[in-house]
Amino acid sequence: MATPHVVVIPYPAQGHVIPILELAQRLVQQGVRVTFVNTDFNHERVTSNWLDKDSFGDLMQMVSISDGLEPWDDRSDIYKLTLSIMQTMPHKLEELIETINKEDSSKVTCVIADDCMGWAIRVAKKMGIRRAAFWPASVATLASFLSFPKLIDDGIINEKGEFKLIKITIFTTLCNKNYIRYKL
Repeated sequence: MATPHVVVIPYPAQGHVIPILELAQRLVQQGVRVTFVNTDFNHERVTSNWLDKDSFGDLMQMVSISDGLEPWDDRSDIYKLTLSIMQTMPHKLEELIETINKEDSSKVTCVIADDCMGWAIRVAKKMGIRRAAFWPASVATLASFLSFPKLIDDGIINEKGEFKLIKITIFTTLCNKNYIRYKL
């Protein structure tokens, strides 16, 4: 059986790159081949500070593709960065995967993309490759995002995205478990 080969792609921000890099390292420790894809801008920053690179041998490959911005562009402008990524990177990722599959004996078997890089999941689907989304932030943050529709339906968040003032009552039972109730 061939060694699995996973392409991993984070959103290009520190809070995203580090957790997904840790996931990639755990995959390598399990014998999975990983191609870690950064933007050109982040590639040098990550590889110059990466202490464990020699311990993974041939199983970990660090590569980069363009985010579409010029070197002097402000990457802290999240709107501009994300728009550029969505316009530039899907085609570049598809080209990278095609190159890997032509030149490498270990074909790409899965793409793991940061949840903020949903376009990468669509590229993998288009290419017939297994795919998975990775959420690099806390579970509490994910639960909050997933709760927004219910909070809107319940009238806690209005049509402008503002929270209505609510009264929160916290009470303790005999078992000393905390429960939260809210009233509008």
